[in-house]
Formats: sequence, C-alpha cells, structure tokens
Amino acid sequence: MKTQLDSAVSKRTAWSGFRKLKQYPNTIRVASVVTFFLIWEFIAKDADPLFIATPSEIYEAAMYMIEEGTFLLIIRQSMEHFIIGTVLSMVLGVAIGVALALWWQVEYILDPFINGFYAIPKPALVPLIILWFGLETTSKVVIILSIAIFPMIVNTYVGIKDTRGSMLDIGRAFGASERQIFFKIIIPGSIPYIMAGARLAVGLGIIGMIVAEFFTAMVGFGGYIREASDMFETADMYFLIIVVGAFGIALTELVVALERKISRWRILEKERVQG
Repeated sequence: MKTQLDSAVSKRTAWSGFRKLKQYPNTIRVASVVTFFLIWEFIAKDADPLFIATPSEIYEAAMYMIEEGTFLLIIRQSMEHFIIGTVLSMVLGVAIGVALALWWQVEYILDPFINGFYAIPKPALVPLIILWFGLETTSKVVIILSIAIFPMIVNTYVGIKDTRGSMLDIGRAFGASERQIFFKIIIPGSIPYIMAGARLAVGLGIIGMIVAEFFTAMVGFGGYIREASDMFETADMYFLIIVVGAFGIALTELVVALERKISRWRILEKERVQG
C-alpha cells in the first residue's frame, strides 16, 4: 500500500513539474530547435553532401556569405519589394474588406472577381505580370500583392460582419453616430480578425517574394537559392532557406506583439473573466 502511495505521489510530482514548464514557452522552443539541429548533425554526417548538409557546414557557409557581404546584399534586394508588396496587401486588403462588409453593392459587384482571382494559381499569372510590368521591382510587388492580399480581404470582411448585430443596436440606443459606431465598435471588434489576416499575409508575402524572385530577375533570397541549387552549393541553399523560415517566424511574432498592444483591453478582459 505504501509503495502504491509513493508511486502516486511521484507521478503527481512529475506531472506538476511538467505543468510548470508551461510557464517557460520560449525555453521549450529553444530546446526543441537545439535538439532538432543536434539530431540533424548526427544523421547528416554520413549522408551524401550533394543532397544534405550538416548544420556545421551550413554555419561555415553562413559565415562566409556574411563576411563576403553577399548576405547583406540579398537582404537589401529582397526587402525592397517584400515590404512594399506586403504593406500594400495589408492596406488595400483592409480597405477592400471594409468596403465589401459595409456596402452590399460593392460586395455583389466585386465578389465574383475576388473569388475567381483567388482560385487562379498565382504562378500561372507570372508570365502575364512580367509582360505587363517587366522584370524589376514593380512586377515583384504585383506578384506579392496578388498572393498576400486575400487573407486581409476575407478576415477584414468576416471581422466587420461578426461585430454587427446587438453591439450596433446598443451603440445606436446610446445615440452614437455612424462614425462613432464604425471607429469605436466595428473596428475594435474586428481587430483580432484583421491581425489574424496580417499573420497570414506576412507568410504569403514571403512566399510571393520567393516566387517573384524565382521567375523574374533572379535576385534576393529566391534568386540566390536557385543559383545555389544550380551550382550544387547545398550548404548555401540550406542556409538561405533557414533564414527565410526564421524571417517568417520573426515577422509573425512581431504581428502577434502588435496585436497584443492594440488589443490590450481584450487581454485584460480575458484575464478578468478567468479570475
């Protein structure tokens, strides 16, 4: 009986220790990434270097590209069209989503075009975009815009539609004007949806950046990844792919932090309800 009691106590203690780890999410994330790279290093040592490079080889390639100045050049080339394309996607996406949600005439007119354009695989439009806008920054921005704008449109539309109903009735009952209703009820209520769309738009913007650089003038991350692949420089290719992934993680976390700052009142309300 005592043995069973000791076993139950030890299990409860172990489970309590695991639950405490929940308070340190970043520690768990770092540990999982380090473990992944250690396993990768061990497995890739005996693999064909033509197909896979070890993390130590990738590190050496990274140091060489940084010291040579190639890495900075890649970032400068990619960031120009990525920032313009992604920001335009967010601004235009929110504007179109608001128009669709507030005016039924706009929704009925634009709905078939948005649905049809969304269904077209974007690489199929690349030759046409190149024909219209050439091979430089403008075409890359248009490609990014054509990929990243849709989550902003849809999420903004859904967010505004979701806030309609009782909240608007309460606002009107207290004599709020249409302007006050829009800026004090509709927009704050739709912020979580808009920010969720922004997180998706950031990821799709990175995809659009790589697609644009693959098919237009080969510059930036996409161009150098393709060049490294053609030259069988596996470590360089892996390094650039890892950087693109890390860039996506960093931007997503930035959007999440911005959402927390904008929607601080929601977080406080949630904490109050949970006690």
